[in-house]
Parts: sequence; structure tokens; C-alpha cells
Amino acid sequence: LRHPLHLPEGRAILINNSIDYLNGVLCVEKREWKDAVYAQFGRIGKALSSSRRMEILDLLAQGPKNVENLVAETGLGLANVSRHLQVLLQARLVQFEKRGTSSLYRLSSEKVADLSLLLQSLSEDLLAEVRWLRDEFLADLDALQPITLEELTARMETGDVRLIDVRPPEEFAFGHIPGAISLPVADLATQISGLPKDYPIVAYCRGRYCVYAVEAVQALREHGFQAVRLDAGIGEWRRASSR
Repeated sequence: LRHPLHLPEGRAILINNSIDYLNGVLCVEKREWKDAVYAQFGRIGKALSSSRRMEILDLLAQGPKNVENLVAETGLGLANVSRHLQVLLQARLVQFEKRGTSSLYRLSSEKVADLSLLLQSLSEDLLAEVRWLRDEFLADLDALQPITLEELTARMETGDVRLIDVRPPEEFAFGHIPGAISLPVADLATQISGLPKDYPIVAYCRGRYCVYAVEAVQALREHGFQAVRLDAGIGEWRRASSR
């Protein structure tokens, strides 16, 4: 096809008009395509706009749970939990399977757990209120500075520390840090005598905003144990180990 400058005036005008028309159509189609794509992205954003739904995702990152488990953990009513789960299902963030008369919910992908952790980390970086709320709440509960994952790894390699997972046993069974023993905080009072006092004990739970480990450390110290909290949970450990 010759350049319009080399064509008769009528044909040049026709071709230029056709090119302008095609560019206009492509522009509209591109805009509609981008609108459609970002509308789908927005479905995830809308599902995450509820603090309760974010808590449910954090709980499901620990392992599959039925509605009754989530009601007990969140303190919400059955109808509210079911409504939040429907929103998460519509956004494909969770999935479920029938177990008899009950439904068992789980995250649809490990990336959902990563997203939940990323949002928490981003909130800590950008929102001073998050850091203030965390530090203010934990200040009176955490007499000793918690240890990091890096410190835990180094100490476990030398064998001079004992790691306990104080989450419910079904969460431990779904996944735990290698070398940890399951000692749910609810059972700590009856099993504490079986722990060795000649080694420091590190307790961990669901993550940085879970207080099970804080409660466990307090109980252990009251019984004369050297105990400290891990400043991370199973989710942070998974992310660190996958790098």
C-alpha cells in the first residue's frame, strides 16, 4: 500500500479517514478491555474491604475450618459468618467441600495467604496506627523482646531451644514449623510439667497479631520456665522458607 501522499487526493482522504476510524475503534476496544480487566481486579479489592473478612482469611490460612469454627473464633453470629464467606466465595478467595452435613472452607490458593500477610506488612509500613495498636497492646503482655525467625533458625540449629506450637491441634496437623511440638494453649496447664526446664522455650501461634503465644509465654514464666515469643507465625515461616 502506497503512502497517502503518493495517492490521488480522494483516495488519500479515504485512507486517512479509515485509519482514523480504526484507531478510534481500537481506542474504544482497548478502553473497554482495560475497564473489564480492572473491574475483575476490583472484585478482590471489594472482598478485602471488610476487616472481618480479612480476619476470616487469616484464620483459614491456618487450615480448613467449618462455619462453626469460624463463628467461635471470630465471635460473629452464624448468619454474619455465612454472609462473609459468600462474598469471599464470589471473589474466588476461598473454596469449600461438603463433609456430611457440614461444609469445610479453605483458601483457594497459597497466594491468598501471601496476600493477607502482604496487606498486614504494608499496613505496618504505611499506617502508624497499626504499629501503635500492636505495640500498645503487647507492651504489658510481652516482658521480653520476642525473637525473630532468623534468630530461631540459628538457635534451633545449635539445639539449645525448644519450640512449641500453641495453636489448636488441627492447625498444627495442617502445617507447622519443623522441629516444633504441638502444645495448644488450652492444654498448657495440664501438660506444662512435661516440658524441660533446662532449655529456653520459644512459643509461636498464628502470626504477629495472635495472642496465644503471649498467653503461653506468660504461663510458662509463672512456672519458672525460660520462655519467649516468636515474632512470627506459620505464614511468615512459609514465606521465608520459600525464598
